[in-house]
Amino acid sequence: MQNAECRMQNEDKDLRQRTKMDARRVIRLYSALPKSTVAQVLGKQLLRSGTSVGANYREANRARSKAEFLAKLGDCLKEAAESEYWIELLGDEAVVPAKRLAPLLDETGQLIAIFVTILKKGRGNE
Repeated sequence: MQNAECRMQNEDKDLRQRTKMDARRVIRLYSALPKSTVAQVLGKQLLRSGTSVGANYREANRARSKAEFLAKLGDCLKEAAESEYWIELLGDEAVVPAKRLAPLLDETGQLIAIFVTILKKGRGNE
């Protein structure tokens, strides 16, 4: 039991760092966007949702119950999926070259997959 608990703490720490690094990449992307209206509107949406993922993940880990944990993790998933949408739009509208967005889009997709897996296991829907 101790090994499993230690592994979960390490995974939590890793995911905590990953979501923070993802937010930092979003911040840097937003800072480098052109000042056009389209770029700024799409960028602000991404900035809001992209930085919310890590904040919600931290809140989830301070949950007082399993239900609260799963609800907050659901918020992480929602914000990550929304971020994926804004990243795609930035590329589709040629605001940012797709090549520059690819790593961010990939990491966002991985985070979505991780949150889906955790939620399914937590709800017993494996």
